[in-house]
Amino acid sequence: MVCMAQNAIVGEWKTVDDETGDVMSVVTIYQGSDGLYYGKISQLLKGPKDAVCTECEGEDHNKPIQGMNIIRRMRYEKGELVDGRVLDPKNGKTYYAKIYLKDGNLVLRGSLDKAGVLGRSQTWKRKK
Repeated sequence: MVCMAQNAIVGEWKTVDDETGDVMSVVTIYQGSDGLYYGKISQLLKGPKDAVCTECEGEDHNKPIQGMNIIRRMRYEKGELVDGRVLDPKNGKTYYAKIYLKDGNLVLRGSLDKAGVLGRSQTWKRKK
């Protein structure tokens, strides 16, 4: 059974660069058939629409950024999405991730460590 907080996280979010404040893309967060949560860049708002992830490694190398799953395998627990990973297509690195809602916005915390101490947060706005 999906509760209201889970439904509130699912949907389209405008990503905001934490360094510049620029709106960069639209990410669609959804629940997969495996019960886990994912997020895919459904629209690039800045830069070329046909940009590819040149910095990514493995199967993501040179893949189009638009359409790419950047939030991966997160599970819902106590009002948050936890235990997943987030890919930053700007640098091709994958980080531990935690997602929660605050004041109607989505906060994505990406970190080098699983505890979330060594990292940074972005606040995304719901797409209307």
